[in-house]
Amino acid sequence: MHVPDGFINAPVSAVAGVVAAGAVAVSLRGARRELDERTAPLAGLVAAFVFAVQMLNFPVAAGTSGHLLGGALAAILVGPWTGVLCIAVVLLMQGVLFADGGLTALGVNIDVMGVVTVVVAYALFRGLVLVLPRTRRSVTAASFVAALVSVPAAAAAFTLVYAVGGTTDVPLGKVLTAMVGVHVLIGIGEAVITMLTVGAVLAVRPDLVYGARGLTAPLKLRVDGELVDAAPAAPAAPAQGSPRKLWTAGVVTALVLAGFVSFYASASPDGLEKVAADQGIDAKADAYEHATADSPLADYGVKDVGDARLSGGLAGVIGVGTTLAVGTGVFLVVRRRRRDAVPESV
Repeated sequence: MHVPDGFINAPVSAVAGVVAAGAVAVSLRGARRELDERTAPLAGLVAAFVFAVQMLNFPVAAGTSGHLLGGALAAILVGPWTGVLCIAVVLLMQGVLFADGGLTALGVNIDVMGVVTVVVAYALFRGLVLVLPRTRRSVTAASFVAALVSVPAAAAAFTLVYAVGGTTDVPLGKVLTAMVGVHVLIGIGEAVITMLTVGAVLAVRPDLVYGARGLTAPLKLRVDGELVDAAPAAPAAPAQGSPRKLWTAGVVTALVLAGFVSFYASASPDGLEKVAADQGIDAKADAYEHATADSPLADYGVKDVGDARLSGGLAGVIGVGTTLAVGTGVFLVVRRRRRDAVPESV
């Protein structure tokens, strides 16, 4: 759902950019409360993993494909504030290095793919976790529902932005129906990927899943006819160990997905591209050339590398490595600022 240049007019794009900048600024402050020494590197990994999985377009209907948005996954794994930053880092890397998503539309993309997906998904996820039994299965099920709903919510948000600042005159009712319809199907894929990823991390390191903190309900004992909380058991030692193995496994998985599996991704246009072509949203987009169209990595290929498989694989590996480095650097700085802000007497 990467919005290119030319879909949204300049004034609305500028307002969206201001909103996105404000959301990132607020998220930087909020992320200080979510990150610690163990989770800051993992947040960088989440950004790199989202980048990798976004390269894997999957077919959803005749001539249409979809890909992970990642807001729900990031919010559940590392927290909503950090999740917004993860998606912002991914979108920035894609726009600057790979000419994917317009630079004038970067604010729109962060608002729609980052802020909306994170807010909708995490609010729904927390609501479900509160009413469901406090188990790992409940967290996994809640992640499925939250991810599923977040995608058509983002599609509806784009339609709203287009209603205000679209560059072509198209029937908005048809656009909304088409956008939400196809993105419900894409949302199913998003939900499956999110559920499997959250479930995999829960299976090995539940202590590192932000959305599963405090998962185990206190044991109740009946004393003199009344239920009281039992003394909490000592935490298991392995759960407090270094997350290095998980980090390594995550990096290897992201590199394999981006460097190899991405070659077999669907070549069909994604949901927004298909709706834009069918409804005439892209009528004026051809007049806008992407500012980084001449990038050595534009369109997810390495310039002057003739073999398509090798070119795409190298671009994917470079993208994962760059996103991992930038994301980890950002989150370590955020974590360090939190530590420096703590008074010495504390």
